[in-house]
Amino acid sequence: MALPRRLLGNTGLEVSVLGFGASPLGGVFQEINEAEGIASVHEAFKLGINFFDTSPFYGSTKSEAVLGKGLKDLPRDKIIVSTKVGRYGQEYFDFSAERVASSVRESLARLQIPYIDIIQCHDIEFGSLDQIISETLPALQQLKAQGLVRFVGITGLPLSALQYVLDRVPPGTVDVILSYCHYSLNDTALQDAIPYFQEKQVGIISASPLSMGLLTQQGPPEWHPAPAELKEAAAAAAACCRDQGVDLAKLALQFAVKNPSISTTLVGMCSSDVVRTNVSAVLQALGAEAVDSSSARQEKKALEEVERILAPVKDLTKSARQERKALDEVERILASVMDLAEHVGNLNGSDRQ
Repeated sequence: MALPRRLLGNTGLEVSVLGFGASPLGGVFQEINEAEGIASVHEAFKLGINFFDTSPFYGSTKSEAVLGKGLKDLPRDKIIVSTKVGRYGQEYFDFSAERVASSVRESLARLQIPYIDIIQCHDIEFGSLDQIISETLPALQQLKAQGLVRFVGITGLPLSALQYVLDRVPPGTVDVILSYCHYSLNDTALQDAIPYFQEKQVGIISASPLSMGLLTQQGPPEWHPAPAELKEAAAAAAACCRDQGVDLAKLALQFAVKNPSISTTLVGMCSSDVVRTNVSAVLQALGAEAVDSSSARQEKKALEEVERILAPVKDLTKSARQERKALDEVERILASVMDLAEHVGNLNGSDRQ
C-alpha cells in the first residue's frame, strides 16, 4: 500500500506523511555512495514518498546536487521539492535579498528543476528576525511572482522565533513552517504550538523525529548539543530496546507520524534499505501494513518503558531549556513587580487611615 498523504496547510499540496530528508546525501553524517544515494531517491518515490527536502547548507551544496541527479529521472508534477536559503555554512548566514535571490537560482541549477515548490528561510534564529520580515520574505515573494518558487516557509529550532515572524507579517506571506526536534518521544513542544500555527493557516512540517540521533541504538554524534542528562536517558532507552529486541528508532518514527495535524515528518535517508525500513515502519504505525501480534506486543511494552525512562527529561532540548529559563526570569520579574505594587498599595492604604 502507498504511503498516505496529508494536505499541507493552505498550499493545496498533498505530501506523503513521511518525507525524504536529503541532508545525508551531502555526506553530513558519513561518506556516501552517490549511486546508492540516487537509487534511494528512486526507491523513495517508488514506495510513495513525494516530498523531498534539502538545503545548500547540507554538505556545502552536495546534498542538492545528488538529490538533483535522482530527481531528474522522476516526473516533475508528481514530486514536491523543498530547499532553503540563508544558511550556507556552520557560521555563515546571509538573509539579504540579493543573496537569497541568487541562492534560489543556484539551487534550481543543482536540483535540475524549473521551479522550487517550497523555499524556506533556514534556521532563522541565527539571523535578524526583523531582516527576515522586512527583507528576506519580500524578496522570496518576488521570486514567487516570477514563478521560480511556489510557496514560502521558515525553519528554526525555537518555536518562539517562528511565532515572532508570523505575528509580524501579513497573512499568506508564510505558507509553511518547519520545526525540528520538537515532536519526538523526548520532546513534544510542537504539540502545544499546533493550534497557533493552524490559526495562522500555515502548513506544519516536522523534522528530526529521532532527535538528531539521540533516539537510535548507536546514539548521537559527539557534537550533539543535548544536555548530559538527556543523553544518558536516551542511552538508557536504547539499552532497554536492545534488551527486548526492539529498534528504538522505529518506535520514535512511528510515534512522530501518528499526529494528523503534522502534514509530513522528515527523516534523513541515503540508502534504499533505510528507505524501505522507514516506509514499512510508517505503514505499520498507521495500520496500513500488518505486523505479527508477538512483535506488536513487544514493541508496545518497549514503548511504555521508553516513555517512562524519558519522562524526567521530556522537552529538555537546549532551546526548550533556554525558553524555560527566560520564562522563569519573566515570571520572577513580574512577581517582584506585583509585590512592589502590593507594598505601595499597603502604604497608600496606611496613609488613608
